[in-house]
Amino acid sequence: MTIGPSLAAALATLAVAQAAPAASPPPAAAAAAETPKLPYELFRLPNGLTVILHEDHGAPLVGVHVQYDVGSKDERPGRTGFAHLFEHLMFQGTEHLPKGLEDRLVDAAGGDANGSTSQDTTVYWEQVPSNALEQMLFIGSDRMGFLLPTLDQAKLDNQRDVVRNERRQSYEMQPYGLAFDRILSNLWTNDFPYHWMTIGSHEDLEAATLEDVRHFFERWYGPENAVLSVAGDIDPARTRALVEKWFAGIPGKARPVHQLPSPQPLAQEKRVTMQDRVQLPRLYLAWQTPKVFAPGDAALDLLGQILTDGKSARLVKRLVMDEQIAQSVSAGQSSEALAGMFLVVATPKPGVPVARLEKEIDEELARIARVPPSAEELERAKNKIEAAAVFGLEPVGGFGGRAATLANYFVRAGDPGYLEQDLARYRLATAADVSMAARTFLRKDARVVLTVVPAAGGSAPAAQGSAR
Repeated sequence: MTIGPSLAAALATLAVAQAAPAASPPPAAAAAAETPKLPYELFRLPNGLTVILHEDHGAPLVGVHVQYDVGSKDERPGRTGFAHLFEHLMFQGTEHLPKGLEDRLVDAAGGDANGSTSQDTTVYWEQVPSNALEQMLFIGSDRMGFLLPTLDQAKLDNQRDVVRNERRQSYEMQPYGLAFDRILSNLWTNDFPYHWMTIGSHEDLEAATLEDVRHFFERWYGPENAVLSVAGDIDPARTRALVEKWFAGIPGKARPVHQLPSPQPLAQEKRVTMQDRVQLPRLYLAWQTPKVFAPGDAALDLLGQILTDGKSARLVKRLVMDEQIAQSVSAGQSSEALAGMFLVVATPKPGVPVARLEKEIDEELARIARVPPSAEELERAKNKIEAAAVFGLEPVGGFGGRAATLANYFVRAGDPGYLEQDLARYRLATAADVSMAARTFLRKDARVVLTVVPAAGGSAPAAQGSAR
């Protein structure tokens, strides 16, 4: 999905604002249906902070969203996991907010708050009653401007241990938990930033020094590399004054230069087998695909819907409902700033060979590459994507609310109001486009095939096969 949170976040979530989208956006007039309007005011402080304000008095709530244009895409081999580590460190207290006080302020206001790191971006958000707006701006400004003086070795050691434990609990101790790591390490070359998971490796986290993490913060977490989005029950003039009060004094500098490498295309099929402590095997098929907004991106989103969204979707109907050879099957496009990935995941019923699932999935992909989907299939897929985008605009704050949407589109496309152009990509897509995307990008001679098999005697996960 390119609308709202990235599919990558669900599987393991933004383009650099200075970079132009790979495809020219379709004209707004081409949209056949009415697009929800998100009126906004945009301005930039002298220190480089971009600010977006959206006024809506439908409920006495306000969403405050700070988005830094930094993720694991901005790391390098041997120094992975830094962006995610800083997501943790930025909740550990600042010069004016001792550890735990931020949580108490948000709780006392009756609100919610959290943060997340993806391959492309790091975000922090709060959704609170509107009378707590200034407190939330104070929290965001202190995190941005007054964290570094309190960052010491004890905090680094503590949060490094927390992150390493998170990696164990979320990946290494979970069934199939390291499959995504195996896919990334085989789909992308060692020096391409999507080669590693956002959480990083134990070795890199252990090797990180206090000087390393201080340098990473100083480079990426200034106002010049951030977007502040405030949405909801606000008075724009008063909110602008409050933003200037709390953020204008933070020193800015030249915007950091992001690396923008192109991936090395796969020239063959790569087959990998991984043992894990699981009862059933599982099949993963992964392809390199276009980056966000590039030609083919929207068509692959639609293809994922047609293949596995709902009981009548092609692979669900064939493998799960009719033949009853699969426990589950899912498919989708994950489009990021530098590249995309299309992933199919299928778990067989007990006793069913994984090879049979692969054969039938390949047959279905070959069929849709030859014969475009029906008008009904295409319309259903478009409706589901558009409905998800519209329903995601209901909250003013949170991971996918209006404040996040405006900031997200600014970072991805340089335009907070890009929703209309984004939806138009799907409305304009044809059945032939979907068929061509399957034919062009989902080739058997340029993919990673990962099979997870039960480990004999409950041994630890291990990988076999070609890995870069």
